[in-house]
Amino acid sequence: MTITRGFTAPGFEALRDVFEANFTNHGEVGAAFSAYHRGKIVADLWGGVANQETGAAWNEDTLILVFSTTKGATAMCVNHLAQLGKLDVEAPAATYWPEFAANGKGAITVAQLMSHQAGLAWIDGTMSLDEALIWESTVHALEAQAPSWEPGTQHGYHATTYGWLAGEIVRRVSGKSVGTYLRDEIAGPLNANFFIGLPADLEPRTAQLISMMPKGMTFNSDPKEDDDIRSMLRQIMGPETDLGKALTAPGGAFADAEVFNLAKVRAAEIPAANGVADARGVARLYASCVSDVDGIRILEPAQLNNAITQRTSGGNTILFNMDIQFGLGFMLRSSLLAIGGPRSFGHFGMGGSMGWADPDAELSFGYVMNKMDMGMAGDVRSTNLINATYTCI
Repeated sequence: MTITRGFTAPGFEALRDVFEANFTNHGEVGAAFSAYHRGKIVADLWGGVANQETGAAWNEDTLILVFSTTKGATAMCVNHLAQLGKLDVEAPAATYWPEFAANGKGAITVAQLMSHQAGLAWIDGTMSLDEALIWESTVHALEAQAPSWEPGTQHGYHATTYGWLAGEIVRRVSGKSVGTYLRDEIAGPLNANFFIGLPADLEPRTAQLISMMPKGMTFNSDPKEDDDIRSMLRQIMGPETDLGKALTAPGGAFADAEVFNLAKVRAAEIPAANGVADARGVARLYASCVSDVDGIRILEPAQLNNAITQRTSGGNTILFNMDIQFGLGFMLRSSLLAIGGPRSFGHFGMGGSMGWADPDAELSFGYVMNKMDMGMAGDVRSTNLINATYTCI
């Protein structure tokens, strides 16, 4: 039986049972969950194994890479700059990043970049992993890239490119990289563990991801004979599919998801996909968007309302026309993501991690884990925890 550590506030004791049930019933290996209510932490739980090879336990200070949960933190940086009056999200991105206008992109707005409408979900050609980890290499490739669809006419998930697009806007406007801005202006003041570009001294605290892919399989590998799982994955996200191109951008550099267990990948800045955090830090960031947290509120109500105003409609063309809708960088409540109240928002990460908040209930959540599941928009583990928290209030 997995030993769960941490605490729950009075009235929230049931969350421990739900958290432990994830280990018993849903194959959890190592994980953490935190929740805030009205600016105060009400649950902070962790347990299991952080590294299956060494048997190291998941501790209070364990960190883990959270894939696209990173996008929510990046969205906070962009929205924070808009709140300060330094950025107009309705202006063309080229206003702040002139080189971006090349190849028919001059009219694309910052809001379209933030809501996955820019038509830049992948980069043509090939790029090595080491090249992709150099910020300027990918930014220059995006400057040269032509949109794959007419910007603003549809939305398709910019699985990795979102981060460089939004991050370069942050860099041009603030003079700081997005990881530095997050540390200096948002996570740092909140004393929250959320990093885009993990400092070397924190590397020993990281847990190892357990891939959802069959052993030895990459997004680009051919299925073995009579291997139904590999064949299915190839059809869904092989290198010739739009989703496959988006997930492995730029230029196939991230075709092997195992690279996200490399220290050099955690140390780089990939603001759509390589944030490293604990559940406490994720929940605390989102709490500061909907409440005062120790006197700090990152997004004031007016900016938050703009950030969670729906900018998209119809199905997401890269995610199989699923009902996933976006505001300014945040996923919004929809028929697919039917969790929380009507104005709930946040972001899920590939494999299961998530950060989510409900401004009306003043609730926020952070869930991180190492055993990845197939879902790209949460799974039963996080959904059960969120639903149980609403029951507690």
